[in-house]
Amino acid sequence: MNIQSLLVLTLLPTSLIVADSSFLHIWPEQAPGSEKLALELMTEERSTNPNEHNRVLSQIQTPQLEVFRPETPNGTAVLICPGGGYRYLAYDHEGVVIAERLNEDGITAFVLSYRLPGEGHDNRSWVPLQDAQRALRTIRYHAEDWGIDSQRIGVMGFSAGGHLASTLGTQFERQSYPVRDQLDAVSARPDFMILLYPVISMHPDVTHMGSRTQLLGTDPEPSMEKQFSNALHVTAQTPPTFVALANDDGAVIPQNSLEFVTALLQAKVPVELHSFEKGGHGFGIRRASGPTQTWPDLLIAWMRDRGL
Repeated sequence: MNIQSLLVLTLLPTSLIVADSSFLHIWPEQAPGSEKLALELMTEERSTNPNEHNRVLSQIQTPQLEVFRPETPNGTAVLICPGGGYRYLAYDHEGVVIAERLNEDGITAFVLSYRLPGEGHDNRSWVPLQDAQRALRTIRYHAEDWGIDSQRIGVMGFSAGGHLASTLGTQFERQSYPVRDQLDAVSARPDFMILLYPVISMHPDVTHMGSRTQLLGTDPEPSMEKQFSNALHVTAQTPPTFVALANDDGAVIPQNSLEFVTALLQAKVPVELHSFEKGGHGFGIRRASGPTQTWPDLLIAWMRDRGL
């Protein structure tokens, strides 16, 4: 499947054409802060298996949602934020493959190709959150069209995508961009969060330095470091959360997840943590082995227990 050959639709707040699998522009015009750029989407195929895609995306100027609809939707939806250190998006490994797995359990999935902060956009640190907020609002505004319950829309993120998902889940009320249309009056709060080996902190002793540098630059102000250290922003309004990681993750150290889980517990937010002894970083579904292979089933069990 070629990412540029699929149907691309421009979303208007008052109308929506629904297809079984399609790309939807989330901004009616140019995304805020990207108007002066002329980026050309880059798609790199890293798979040597002709039957299996492993594409990574970069130079994203036009953020999009790819919609994956199950045969029998159960009313729950998940917005998926692939990882890639805020330098690229692991679009298949932590996007398409995950969406297809969620579809097996009746969950409608939306893979977000969000803008990357180091590619020349104004207000670089905020562009991923702008896209995530707009994407969540888009899904909620048009929930009925997709057969979705507007109160059962979650966000899911992997690695740096987990940082974006947790930013959305803790800073959903922040006005990160100027209002464009009536769609922006819709709540951007996810009803639940799913975080896989997420970056959480921007503190140099804890963070993934590549993600921090891409998001904040090489010498960020201390206030920005705190702004994007998401455990500091957990409140009682933070959504219930599922977290999975491996203890031997050498890229994003487990302290990221542990800080976030601790903050959720202190705020009395429901949280389920699965900390596998082995698995490394970026196991997703395809690279998972041993006990880490069980995380999708553990997630579905958690969702069912919560009525999702």
